[in-house]
Amino acid sequence: MSVLALRLAGPLQAWGSSARFARRTTETAPTKSGVIGLLAAALGRPRNADLSDLAALSFAVRIDQAGTRVRDFQTARHTDTGKAMPVSERFYLADAVFVAAVAGDDALVQDLHAAVRAPVHLPYLGRRSCPPQGPVDLEIVRAADDPAAVLREAPWQAAAWHQERHRSRPSVRLTLLAEAAPGDPHGTALRDQPLSFAPSHRRYALRTVVQTSVEVPNPRFQPGERHHATATGRRVPVPPPRHTPEAHLTQLPLHLPPDGH
Repeated sequence: MSVLALRLAGPLQAWGSSARFARRTTETAPTKSGVIGLLAAALGRPRNADLSDLAALSFAVRIDQAGTRVRDFQTARHTDTGKAMPVSERFYLADAVFVAAVAGDDALVQDLHAAVRAPVHLPYLGRRSCPPQGPVDLEIVRAADDPAAVLREAPWQAAAWHQERHRSRPSVRLTLLAEAAPGDPHGTALRDQPLSFAPSHRRYALRTVVQTSVEVPNPRFQPGERHHATATGRRVPVPPPRHTPEAHLTQLPLHLPPDGH
């Protein structure tokens, strides 16, 4: 068995487990169905393909940077008939960072690791309009079968400015959401176990999620430092930087035409 850890970060994310019709909500953390969908797309599987092997993966996620919930109000008009489409509300998580982990057979996890490094279809964070800020593959841990145990040991993946804001603290406490063991009476039921992504009949089953917490070191801890100091000696809180998702893009090589012009 192996565990694949993924860093899910981006300007916007949206992970809905009960979103329907004109109101598209988001959970506070990535759903298993959303992450399985990302992996299936990376493998290049059609939406009506068998998901049984991916659905059988054990799943856990850690909230490294909770972000802020934002609401988008959308209007649209049908291009053929000209009629107005239903007004919809869409909710997103802005400036959030998560670490998700899946555990399964070595060969399957190895295939998933290769797929997210060279995906057939580009990954998105729960909704097509939400691209990741950078590569999602974080690490692969061999001889392991518990994704929650891997997340308890993984370094804190929050943005540098967010870690800087907490530099007076040697460690931070993060929320960990993991699948309950069979027969465990604790936890919360969530309709998030994917059975089929077929557009004509998407199906999900219930799974049970248990919430715990984990204490992880803060790599930017500085004893006695609570604020940035200005040139005049006045201390001010560290502001968040502007979004720079383009900073992770790689410029394509320039190919000149054969005639040199």
